[in-house]
Amino acid sequence: MTLYDLNGKVALVTGAARGIGFATAQALIERGASVVVADLDQGAADAAAARLHDTRALGLAVDVTDRGAMQRVVATTVERFGGLDVVVANAGIASRGASFRATSTEAFDRVLEVNLHGVVRTVEAALPQIVARQGHVVVVSSIYAFTNGVGASPYAMAKAGVEQFGRALRVELAPKGASATVAYFGFIDTEMVRRAIDADPLSDRLMELIPRPLRKRLQPREAGEAIVAGIERRAPRVIRPRRWTVMSVLRGVLGPLGDAWMERNPEARALAEAFDAREGEEQPTTA
Repeated sequence: MTLYDLNGKVALVTGAARGIGFATAQALIERGASVVVADLDQGAADAAAARLHDTRALGLAVDVTDRGAMQRVVATTVERFGGLDVVVANAGIASRGASFRATSTEAFDRVLEVNLHGVVRTVEAALPQIVARQGHVVVVSSIYAFTNGVGASPYAMAKAGVEQFGRALRVELAPKGASATVAYFGFIDTEMVRRAIDADPLSDRLMELIPRPLRKRLQPREAGEAIVAGIERRAPRVIRPRRWTVMSVLRGVLGPLGDAWMERNPEARALAEAFDAREGEEQPTTA
């Protein structure tokens, strides 16, 4: 199989000031690509770009939910580096665990807006360049695309939507000579995971219901390397940790069985009640 050579290519990575996004940008730089580090905060984007390379990295501030702002980022990328070959739609947020009934409208809408519509608007802005240069798209989904999203329904809904978007894109781009990857991650040791799970006693209890082997956390570097290796192979999907692959393949069987088990399990039922009792509490989102 001939690898997609990233040397000399230009990539745009959203949510790239830290975590999986920064690790992906780092792996791209190491393969000779130029990278635009896009993040909500200009200072953080500039600092990340400075850590990556003095000439082949550029930091730009953008809210991925803003269609016009994303279009301007792509235009700036083309002006600075001459084109755009790869886009990694990675930016995402999580909200504090709560049932759907207890989740505030603002938190629910914001998670969907960033995690689903932000991905769509990122790809939408980049796609003319990607098609013209027969490049590659990566959309970052999650194992929540195929596991029960109790306590995190807007996040799970968004990630399931991203999965379907990426799968459709891959087929639609094939006649153009371009391609797309859906990246599914379990638990990566990022600030978002630490704040959304470790700092929340209910989410921490929920983790205890997941089989221990599936709770394994990877470092962001492993996730970033997996994304870039997937780009080089033009792979349809990337799943890390790899042990989640079985769950993905057998989702049609294991999903309903797991749902039924959670309906009956006393601890799962107690957690559902505890998530529901958070109605009216502050529900901040975290990136």
